[in-house]
Amino acid sequence: MPFSPKTLEFIFENHARDSKEWFNAHRTDFEQYVKEPFKDFVLQLTPTMLKIDPQFICDPKRLSRIYRDARYARGKSVFRDYMWYSFGRKREGAVKTYPEYYFSVSPTGFDYGCGYYCPTADTVTALRKLIISGDPAFEKAKAAYSSQKVFTMGGTEYKRDRYPDQPAENRLWLNRKDIYFFAASDDFDALYSPDLPKKVARDFKKIAPIYDFFIKAEQIKDNI
Repeated sequence: MPFSPKTLEFIFENHARDSKEWFNAHRTDFEQYVKEPFKDFVLQLTPTMLKIDPQFICDPKRLSRIYRDARYARGKSVFRDYMWYSFGRKREGAVKTYPEYYFSVSPTGFDYGCGYYCPTADTVTALRKLIISGDPAFEKAKAAYSSQKVFTMGGTEYKRDRYPDQPAENRLWLNRKDIYFFAASDDFDALYSPDLPKKVARDFKKIAPIYDFFIKAEQIKDNI
């Protein structure tokens, strides 16, 4: 079943009430209006995602938790006002990071994209090495980004240009502490449409070369 107004209504009210008792009393609504649409969404995207990376874990059970870890919830609502699912490889140890694709829903709309949640210093160094050397993986990633109009590059930028000798289009990628690509929408008709998984799948394929570039950085970072 697709996402619906009831999906957002539940997320909004559950966050506003911020009550475990209320959530437990309405758990069947959570299962029906939040978990089931996400499950359907993930299953429909799975064939496309496995073509992008056969090592992706495409298990609807990996849906984000709707509540925060109590250790980090001080001063915040226990229940989140958004839910997300991420397609990524299995992590090998606590410090192993991989880029991921993600899709997120909140009462204000939805967003999706690809990138790192928190790249390690070694990963960032590897990315920069590939960029500066003009590696084919980066050139394909750069071409993929410039040829589409869905995703915007994000990430914390340095206040000063650290690579003044590089071409401007390369500096766009180099002068960031982290990097990701995102698309955000408040088009609720699109969110509720049964065709949403097809649209997201098409968009994800557009930036597959960017994901491949990230993966190549992971493959070489231990040898730099």
